[in-house]
Parts: sequence; C-alpha cells; structure tokens
Amino acid sequence: MGQFAFGQPVTRTEDPRLLTGRGNYVSDVNLHRQAHGFVLRSPYAHAKIKSLDKKIAEAAPGVITILTGPDILADGLGTTHVTQPHKRADGSPLYSVPHPGLVLDRVRHVGDYIAFIVAETVNQAKDAAELIEIDFEPLDSITNTALALEDEAPLVWDDCKNNISHMITGGDKDATDAAFEKADKIIKHRFIINRISANSMETRGCVGDYDQREGRYIVYNDIQAPHALRQVLSEEIFKVPQKDVQIVVGNIGGAFGLKGPVYPEIRLCAWASKRIGRPVKWICERSEAFQSDEHARDNVTEAEMAVTNEGKFLGLKVNSICNIGAYLSADRNILSTFLNVGCLAGVYTTPAIHTTTRNVFTNSNATSPYRGAGRPEAAYILESMVDLVALELDMDKTEIRRKNIIPVDAMPFKTGHTYTYDCGEFEKNMDRVMEMIDYAGFNSRREEAASRSKLRGIAISNSIERAGAPFPETVEIRFDPTGTVTIFAGTKDQGQSHDTMYKQLLSDKLGIDSDMVRLVDGDTDKVSHGLGTFGSRSAMIGGTALHMAADKIIEKGTKIAAEVLEAAEGDIICEDGKFKIAGTDRSIDIHEIAKIAYNPMRMPKGIEPGLAETGTFKPDAPSFPNGCHGVEVEIDPDTGKTDLISYYVVDDVGNVINPLTLKGQIHGGIAQGLGQALMEDIIFDSNTGQLMSGSFQDYAMPRADDFCEIKVESNPVPTKVNPLGVKGAGEAGCVGALPAVLSAVTDALSVYGIKYIEMPATPQRIWKTIQKAEAA
Repeated sequence: MGQFAFGQPVTRTEDPRLLTGRGNYVSDVNLHRQAHGFVLRSPYAHAKIKSLDKKIAEAAPGVITILTGPDILADGLGTTHVTQPHKRADGSPLYSVPHPGLVLDRVRHVGDYIAFIVAETVNQAKDAAELIEIDFEPLDSITNTALALEDEAPLVWDDCKNNISHMITGGDKDATDAAFEKADKIIKHRFIINRISANSMETRGCVGDYDQREGRYIVYNDIQAPHALRQVLSEEIFKVPQKDVQIVVGNIGGAFGLKGPVYPEIRLCAWASKRIGRPVKWICERSEAFQSDEHARDNVTEAEMAVTNEGKFLGLKVNSICNIGAYLSADRNILSTFLNVGCLAGVYTTPAIHTTTRNVFTNSNATSPYRGAGRPEAAYILESMVDLVALELDMDKTEIRRKNIIPVDAMPFKTGHTYTYDCGEFEKNMDRVMEMIDYAGFNSRREEAASRSKLRGIAISNSIERAGAPFPETVEIRFDPTGTVTIFAGTKDQGQSHDTMYKQLLSDKLGIDSDMVRLVDGDTDKVSHGLGTFGSRSAMIGGTALHMAADKIIEKGTKIAAEVLEAAEGDIICEDGKFKIAGTDRSIDIHEIAKIAYNPMRMPKGIEPGLAETGTFKPDAPSFPNGCHGVEVEIDPDTGKTDLISYYVVDDVGNVINPLTLKGQIHGGIAQGLGQALMEDIIFDSNTGQLMSGSFQDYAMPRADDFCEIKVESNPVPTKVNPLGVKGAGEAGCVGALPAVLSAVTDALSVYGIKYIEMPATPQRIWKTIQKAEAA
C-alpha cells in the first residue's frame, strides 16, 4: 500500500538531495576537453558598429575561436520567428525582427550580443574580449514606454514607424461604447506597471556538445520546455532533423517564465562546439543576467470604468502600451501582452469590456512571461479601478465588490471578455478573508497606529486567472522486471515539487510507495514528448496524464491477475497496491504482476509482455483558479518605510493534491508580487539608455524580514475540465499579491487624500508622495 494519499500534506521528496548539495544543475555539467564561452556585449543602448577588429584578441593566450555576426551568416544559421497573426493599425502584418544570435552592424540595447569568445578558461575569454577593437557611432535611444510612440522618438528599427510592432484589440467595442453612454459616472486613471527581472536563484547557462561520431547536437541546459528547445534548434536554427538534437535538463534553480528557448547563448554554445570539435560551456554571471535576461511587465495603461450611481459596473475600457524591448524573436516575447487579457473581467459581472494593446519597441531587453504573465497586471488594473470607483461613490471597498461579484448560481458564467468560468465561490472567499483579517475591527487598529504616529492601511482584493491552457501533456509509467517504477514526464520541474507530486499521485492511484518510484524529466532522448512547465499546467494536465497511464496499468494488470488467480476479469479489483478477487482474501501484489509481465515463462498467453503505459491528456478548456487576499500594512510617514502587518489568503485551486506544497507555491508567488509592489525596479537612464539597476546593489529583492506570517486557507471548488478536479496554483499568489499590497499602501496614505501611488512603492517614493500631499 502506498504511504501517500491525494490531499495529504507530504514533505518534498526532492529536498534531502537538493539541500545537501547533491543537485545536478547546468553549472555542474563538466565534459572532457570542455572549453568556455564568453559573450562580448554592447556598452551602448543604440549604436552603429563602424568597424570590428579581432586579430589581436584571437592571438591572446588560450583563445580557441572568436565568432561574430558574419560567421553566423557564413554558416547559414537560422533565426526564430513569430507565429501570431496580429496586425498593425493599418492592417499590415506585425513588425518583428528576431535576434540573429550575434549582431552585424548595429546594437540596439545595452548587453546586445557582439561576439562569442571561446577559450580554455572563462578568464582567458574575458581577457580576449577586452582586446577586440570596436569603433562605435552612438545613436539616440529610447527606453521609456510611453514616449516610444511619440513622433520625435528615436526609431529602434528604421522602417518601423512610431516603434509600434502591432496592435491587439479584444472584447466587444460596440457593447462597451453603449455601456459608457448609459453610465452615471465614468472613472478614469492612468497606471504604470514597471519593468522587472525574474532574477532566479540559478542564472541561465548551457553546455553545447556536438557529437562528431553521430552528427548530433547535445545541449545541456536549464530550460522550462526541453522539447520546444529541441524543435527550435532543429527546425529553425540548425535545420536538421529532431533526431539529431538532444536536450538534457537537470535541476533548475527557478525559472518563473524566464528560461525559454530563444536565447542566443544556447545556439552559440552548440554551434561553437561543432566548429571547434569540443564541448563549449557558458554560465551567466549575475551582472550579465541583468543585461541579457528577458525582462518582464513594463506597461502604461489608461483605464476607464462606467458605473451607475448605485455602484454597478457597466463597462470597462483598457488601453495599454506594452514595452517589448528591441527584438521580437518569438511568440513568448509578446504572450504576456495578450494571452491573459481576459483576466480584466475579474470575478465581477461587468457585461462589456474592450481592450486595446499596442506593443512597442525600445532600446531595452526583450520581454517575456514572468510569474503570472499578464494576470497580475490585469488584476492590478481591475482591482485598483474598483478601489477608485468606491472612493468616487463614497462606498466601502468590500461593499462595491459584493455588489458586482459573480454569484455561485450564475455558473457557468460568460464574462465580458473572452472567458467562460465553469465554477467558483468568489463571495465565500472574500467573506472568509474579511473574517480572518477582522475587517470590521480595522478602524480601532488604525487609531492605535495613529497614536504611535504610524499610518495603517488595509486591502481586500479578489483575483482570478486562467491556468492550464488546453494543450496536451504526456506521462509514461514504466515498470521494470524487478517491480520498481519509473515515471517519464513531459513537464519540467523548476522547484514546483514535481517529484513529490507525481509520486504522491501514483501512490494514491496504484498503492506504490514513493521509494519504489523514480521520476525522469528534461531529457528529450528519454521522454517521448512534452510541452514543459509554464502557466500552472503541470498538476492538472501532467497529473491527469499520469492518472490516465495508471488506468491503463490497472487494465492490463487486471488481465494478468485474472489469469494468474484463475478468476474472471470482472471479479478482479485493484486497491492498496494489490489485485484482488472481490469478496475473497486471494490477491497478488502489483510489483509481482510487473515481474510476471517481464517473465516469458510466467506471462499468460495472449497478453503482450511488459508493463509500461503512456497517458496523454489535453483538456477541452482551461481552469480558473481564484481567491481573495487580505493585507494590512503600517507605514512610517517620517521614513516612508512599509511594514507588512498581516496577510491572509483564501484560494480556490480546485482539489488540493498536497496542502503543504500548495502553501509553498502561494507563499512564493506572494513574495514576487510584493517584490514588484514595494521595491523591484529595472531603471534605464533616460538620456543614454544605460541600465542603472544592473546589480543587487541597485535592484532591491525581497528578503525574509520584509514579510509577516502568511496564512493560507483553501476553498476548493473542483473543476470538471480534468478528472482530478485541480485548477493549478503556481501563479495564484503573485496574481493576488500585486493589487492587494499596493491597495493596502494606498489605503494607509488615504489620510493625506492620496488615491494612488505608482509602483514600486519604495520608502523614497512614499515619503516624497507624503511631502507633496502635505504641501498641497
């Protein structure tokens, strides 16, 4: 009998290995005769390369080769491309220029790729990079999102007018315009959602090893979707069959959307390895990561909400400018700008919503999904607008939410933009959080804080997200002749406890102890297929695929057991890891069934030998995890410092597989949401385009002492879009935290008449805002 059941709190099976230094990360990969790569990056945000001379550098000690843009052209390497059919305002196709790997004659952001130096050691490669002589002609640059559209703004690409790549509209414009015509009041506001960086604990890295004997590229990497990278390298970059590319991904020290398949270093390592006949390793340094990683967020949004005098929401208009950086290389660079815009409907009955998004180029890093990928932005805009409406109508912020919240008996509910929710108890979530945080007693706590010359603020914020988009995932369960099990999963763990989850599900379904099970993921030669891990999909889609494979194991095991026990198949039941004859004490262990399946002398005739089955699951629709966050903060008006006093969450992620790891996911998401709300910020010099926050001395990251205890409860409402009834949880904390924390800060500052503060609400920004309000 398996020791774990569905719904049981189980400690992470990964932790003993990882916490004792026995993980296998890409930096741990060291191959025979391995060389080291280093990227020479642009010191300018925008400049022409008038000349480049690498002769002296090539003669430097330890240098094996120095590769530049012309070498890529000569070898015929391809580029990635965008598949989305979006258009520009005039109806022409979207404007996109993928990164070439190494630039030819122009750099377009600080950190752009100029040369790839391969040497015996990293330090030798760095020394050689300093010997490359380049004559730059600096050009005007633009990094500001809103100003990028202005007529006088410098162009990132000469033939891309106003720097606008494309425009995306959504929702019902006519219905929304009609709703605004009927409105008693229209509340407008402009929001700036700042640029941030994922800053995963493990920086990016790769080792390229071209196997000369078999003519194959073997790439050791830290990517979230190994099979997607194999496809990109084979079909778009090297133009070889997929059988000639193997991706191997070990442990990943965090990804959060950052680690995608289009980074130039991946192709550079593999390509250089083929050219020099040796493995080539590149590991990103932290300061280099700020210049080369894809960034996230960076939107300027104008929002309008149409309401009645009684506080009913009639319509919502949202117009956004999204900064996508200097290059548009693949769909992932724009996914966050359109994929989850339907989350602007929130948990409310707003009947008409219309959105317009313009994606603009600037002289900055490309952008890509980061935990939430558009969901936190949508939640922040919507919940902030709800707060502003409540202030305008002099209503309690929870009262106006209750007036517009979708009732349980309205399910399934078609929202005003894109989505149809299948289930949820949104008001119950809010009621429980209000009870947990003692919302009714807040005024007394605010008065007590005021007696200490502190500002107290509270927020109740609802959120909902789309999770587990309807794409397939594959999992194989393979017994071996000794009766132990290997799970081959197409998902890729980056810290989400997949080893724990899959073993727990298998233990519950087949009654197998976790110490009899091994998980394999990340190796495209071992795992037949998989889309990887992103968008809170692994539990609901990968978990269901495992469930389906287990059903097939039971079906075949039942046939074998029936023959061995000399009973009818219909009389055999599988429970607690045994196949039994119903109503008797006769049974056979599942591990013994596996041994029989691989023993030709014992295997019953007419049944195919072996015990290995594959499940592939594709949901018909996404799920919609939802919840409510309650936050209380205290601000020192003399310093602007914000202290988190209490934090409560009620989340509906459907059926909960493991309450312990669920709370870990929620806590981690909250940490990242709070980070953006209060401190994290990528800043460029407005004149030169230089990155001003290029290290942890300049880019603040949240620490343990920035938090209070976070209390999480579940209100599971099982979905029917998958047989497990799970909805996904990986991004829920971040989606709810961004609006909740900033709303609490704004509420604390409301004594000065302040209705909004731009993120991040740093001590300096809060102090300046207070000084300005007092002066007024």
